[in-house]
Amino acid sequence: MALQCGIVGLPNVGKSTLFNCLSNAKAQAQNFPFCTIEPNVGVITVPDERLNKLVEMCNPKSVVPATVEIVDIAGLVKGASRGEGLGNKFLANIRETDAIIHVLRCFDNPNVVHVDGSVDPVRDKEIIDYELQLKDLETVESRIAKTQKAAQTGGDKVAKLQYEVLRRFKEALDAGRPARSVSFDTVDEQRYARELFLLTNKPVLYVCNVDDESAVSGNRYTEAVREAIKDENADMLIVAADTESQIAELDTWEERQEFLQEIGLEESGVSRLIRAAYALLDLQTYFTAGTDECRAWTFRRGTKAPQAAGIIHTDFEKGFIRAEVIKYDDYVTLGGENGVREAGRLGVEGKEYVVQDGDIMHFRFNV
Repeated sequence: MALQCGIVGLPNVGKSTLFNCLSNAKAQAQNFPFCTIEPNVGVITVPDERLNKLVEMCNPKSVVPATVEIVDIAGLVKGASRGEGLGNKFLANIRETDAIIHVLRCFDNPNVVHVDGSVDPVRDKEIIDYELQLKDLETVESRIAKTQKAAQTGGDKVAKLQYEVLRRFKEALDAGRPARSVSFDTVDEQRYARELFLLTNKPVLYVCNVDDESAVSGNRYTEAVREAIKDENADMLIVAADTESQIAELDTWEERQEFLQEIGLEESGVSRLIRAAYALLDLQTYFTAGTDECRAWTFRRGTKAPQAAGIIHTDFEKGFIRAEVIKYDDYVTLGGENGVREAGRLGVEGKEYVVQDGDIMHFRFNV
C-alpha cells in the first residue's frame, strides 16, 4: 500500500538525520541548507510485538512485517509559495504525500547554523504553515473563480456544494488556520474536500528534535510547541535525532536496549515515530499466521473483509465467500488456531464485516 509520510521542516532542523535513522538510507546530513535536493524515499518496517509473538508461536519459514514509506523533502524557506529557495520542489513533493511529519528544531547548538539565526520552533512552524496556507489559498481562490457564478446564479447543485466547501476553506485560510481545521458533515462535501488535495488538509505530526538531555521529558521549546498546537487536530512527538543516530550505529538489539535504559527511555524514538506515522496515515494491521509464513497486512481503517482480502490478491476479493477471523488475544491465550477452534472462538464473517486491527484472518473464496 503505497501511502507516504513526508518529512518537512526548515533547513538544518534534523530532517535528514532523522530520516537516516528511520531507513538507514544515505541521505546527506550536512550543516547547510538544501542538502537534500531530491526527495529520498525509505520503506520502513513497522515495529509490532504482535507479529513477534505470532512468529514465536508458529515458527514459520518466512516473516513479512508491515511497512510504511517515508519521504525526506528538501528544506523550505520564507517565500516558498512564490518559488523562493527550493519552494516549488518542496510544494510539489509534499503535495504527493498523504501525511506530514513536521520536524521542529528544539535544541540549542552554536555549531549548527539556523537559517533564521536563532532557535524558535513556534516561529519556524508558523513559517511553514504560512507558506502552505498561501499556496492553498491560491488554489481555493482559483477554484472559487470558476464555480462562483454557476453556484450563485444557476441551479447547479454540484457547483453550489463545491462553492460552499471552497468558501469555508477560504474563510479558515484567511484567518490563518489550516484547511484540516474545517470539518464537513456530508459524504459529498468530504469527498470534494479531499479531491482538492490542499497541503494544509493533510494530517500532521509535529516532531520536536531535542538534545540528548531532553529526550525523556522535553524542554522549554517543546512546551512552547505543545501550547502552540493545542487547538490543532495534530499530535506531537519528542525525539532526539542525534541520540537516535547513535542507537542506529549499535550492532545488536541488546546493545541498543542497554543504551536506551542508560538514558531513561523504554524504546527508541524511531520506533515510536514509525508507529505514529503508520497511525497518521490511518493504517492498521491484520495478520495471516501459519508454519509457512507469518505476515502483517496493511489496510486503511474501516476496510471491509472483501477489500481486505483483495490486498492479498484481487481474486480473493472477486470470489470472496467469507472470512474466518481470530482475535489476536484469543489466538495467544488459547494457544493458536486449533485451540481457538476447540473453544468455539473462531468468527465467521461476511462481506459487511469491518476488519479490526490485530485480526488474524483466513479468507474463503471461489473464482
